[in-house]
Amino acid sequence: MHGRADEVGAAIRNDPAPTRTLDTEVHVREYSAPANRTVTDDENLSDVVWANAERFGDTVSFRRQVNGSWLDVTAREFAGQVLGVAKGLMAAGIEQGDRVGLMSATRYEWTLIDFAIWAAGGVTVPIYDTSSPEQLHWILSDSGAKAVVVETGELSATLESVRGRLPDLDHAWRIEGDEPAVEALTSLGADVADEQVHTRRRAVRAAEAATIVYTSGTTGRPKGVRLTHFNLLSEIRANIDAFPDIMGPGNSQLAFLPLAHILARAIVLTAFTARVTLGHTADIKNLAADLGTFRPTFVVAVPRVFEKVYNSAKLKAHSEGKGKIFDAAEATAVAYSEAQDSGSPGLGLRVKHAVFDKLVYTKLRAALGGRCKAAVSGGAPLGARLAHFFRGIGVPVYEGYGLTETSAAAHVNTEKAFKVGTVGRPVNGTKVRIAEDGEILLKGDVVFDAYWNNEQATAESIEDGWFHTGDLGELDDEGFLRITGRKKEMIVTAGGKNVAPSGLEDTLKANPLISQAMVVGDQRPFVSALVTIDEEFFPTWKSQHGKPESATVADLADDPELRADVQAAVDEANKFVSHAEAIKKFTILPHDFTEAGGEITPSLKLKRNVVSKNYANTIESLYAKQ
Repeated sequence: MHGRADEVGAAIRNDPAPTRTLDTEVHVREYSAPANRTVTDDENLSDVVWANAERFGDTVSFRRQVNGSWLDVTAREFAGQVLGVAKGLMAAGIEQGDRVGLMSATRYEWTLIDFAIWAAGGVTVPIYDTSSPEQLHWILSDSGAKAVVVETGELSATLESVRGRLPDLDHAWRIEGDEPAVEALTSLGADVADEQVHTRRRAVRAAEAATIVYTSGTTGRPKGVRLTHFNLLSEIRANIDAFPDIMGPGNSQLAFLPLAHILARAIVLTAFTARVTLGHTADIKNLAADLGTFRPTFVVAVPRVFEKVYNSAKLKAHSEGKGKIFDAAEATAVAYSEAQDSGSPGLGLRVKHAVFDKLVYTKLRAALGGRCKAAVSGGAPLGARLAHFFRGIGVPVYEGYGLTETSAAAHVNTEKAFKVGTVGRPVNGTKVRIAEDGEILLKGDVVFDAYWNNEQATAESIEDGWFHTGDLGELDDEGFLRITGRKKEMIVTAGGKNVAPSGLEDTLKANPLISQAMVVGDQRPFVSALVTIDEEFFPTWKSQHGKPESATVADLADDPELRADVQAAVDEANKFVSHAEAIKKFTILPHDFTEAGGEITPSLKLKRNVVSKNYANTIESLYAKQ
């Protein structure tokens, strides 16, 4: 995206025309989006801190939540704080290329320390604050981290439980406590000259590692993805090109996804580079209140967040006796969005839309803070109806696709190129190819070049520069990509029918009653599903159906009314597949899948092997002879 640091804020040039080719001999389709602004060899991610401070010093880069109030932090103030922490890291012995772990929930200090590690020439190793002791040990030992910053006393205790097995770990600091990390490091580096930091950070080249991000490990031990400054700078600049309207001064973003997740981190880095005012919160239970006080102009979330906003609004309307109005408003929003793809809405639809905008849509937008004009979604498919719904209420959700290995988004719908039901075109500087078996292959500036300490995994994933994603997709003539499944998750029934479970699962989860779903049926005579009930919606459902308030999901798992409502969701999902792919049987599990139980990752991806093992007897019972 941007060129040298002193070009931050430069005008965005027109995108060069993408190219597409169809190789009819090997039956693969490719689509290429040339880089718009290249990254030079001498750039790195710390440059923008001082570029912003020198050229736009009074710009409010952050609004930091302190005792319930949002306090401004200017670009100049932020640069001073980054400098102070970087000095402390250098005084502690962090050398260029040394790895530093960062284990914390989403907060202002996360981003501050991330930039300080880069300014000191280090490599950030993000770690989810929900990681188990063994996960923490693996990441710190495999990366060879020399130091780590943790957030709380509880995380310090987790670290201490494994520290004896980490001979390379020299230092540990804590963000909260008697000696907060930022203050402690700033004090430690008091005698380090400013120019020492600048000399160190300027020596870092674009091709060097910026971060090692460990995958969530849905299929085994996490792999460390080595992302360079070049990769992340390319991602940042592609994002700014994709979203010129929301990525610029005057806009604001509230970050609430875990910053150990590459999507959240890449968007935060993009927003900071584009001089968007940033806020942080990890308090998901009070997210609605924080959105109301921060009032962001755009948000970034995984589909589950958008499902919750929609389901909560629908539930509230129905419980207040306004269900018919909401349902009509919903149908109008979807129709209004669909009409934008086939021309333009007719007069009658525009009138209905205007009426519902005053009655319903303004209240829905208020749930996102009242100023939100767009959103970005990634991590899993959003679903066409939900995408049409949000666009219809005036908050288009730009769905994208990528992996840790692609520095976050490799494809994304944009303000100028938006097709509901797809994950958009390749970002600038990226090529996509659909292999003969339907696998999505990616190549370009945002794509990593190696797994850390894992040559075998690198060789298995990258061939002739093409990264094999493991995902399946279809590419249309305009370069829009549609995800159809994942190779390793494909179910082959006993009758030989290939079934992609993700589409069925996503449709099921769109129902407010259902929290999680896992489709099973590999080498079985038919497809079945394991279903969990949404704990937030369940009390309302019980009240609506006259069930005892104290009844648990386990108590009602075989209740005819509960099963009938889940069956209705299954019937809806089955509409989109053939008879051979349809879910024939399901069971309602007594508890939801949890990260603590190892059944889902921090980014809410199913660990199918764990769920299959935990519920092996339940799955067997679905196929037992009646």
